[in-house]
Amino acid sequence: MARFTKERTELAATLRWAARLGLNEGICNHFSVAVTAEGNQFLVNPLGYHWSEITASDLVLADKDRNVLEGGKQVENTAFFIHSRLHLASPKARCILHTHMPFATALCLLENGRLEMASQNAIRFYERISYVNEYRGFALDNTEGDRLAAGMGHHDVAFLGAHGVIVTGSTLAEAFDDLYYLERACQVQVIALSTRGKLRRLPPEIVRNAARGMQEDKREGARLHLEAIQRILNREEPEYAN
Repeated sequence: MARFTKERTELAATLRWAARLGLNEGICNHFSVAVTAEGNQFLVNPLGYHWSEITASDLVLADKDRNVLEGGKQVENTAFFIHSRLHLASPKARCILHTHMPFATALCLLENGRLEMASQNAIRFYERISYVNEYRGFALDNTEGDRLAAGMGHHDVAFLGAHGVIVTGSTLAEAFDDLYYLERACQVQVIALSTRGKLRRLPPEIVRNAARGMQEDKREGARLHLEAIQRILNREEPEYAN
């Protein structure tokens, strides 16, 4: 196998698991992991592959200048311009996950759509979300990638108007854990609103205190979550690691 075996195996695992959860969209959307301190080289899923069939060796190693360094497969243009610019703008964002997952994207379609602090899962994202409301079409150049990076700023999550979400993390485990719980939080909010009832927002002081506690325990929980996913895949789809 090519270099970065651990990173490749974990990335293939999260792509496969995301497909099981219905977080993918056809062969579109992208996950990437930076492999240099500066973020100028990163692993990313290749163009034309469904997430459910991805293996570790399928992943492409690309650089900031659109060169494929390992993998011999193409990288989708929008994947390159979103992920390369975000990795460069925020080297601490070691992992970048971009999806059109349905419930989070549903909130991106609403006027002033927000993840409200009304559920325990939502509290996890207190003051961690940026809302980039203006939609300007496909990301087909550095300008659009830079705009999204600037709109995201120091936040870990971005809701993109009429588009989808971006979730970043200092590790793949943390980013994927956040992606999972973000969709769950959005799902229960959409379900609650579908009843036509009024959301019961939690008191700010309770939200702040609970969010602080959640962040303290986040890293270990994320690690255990990814390990559990890999154990299941090792039994049921072991070829993902090839």
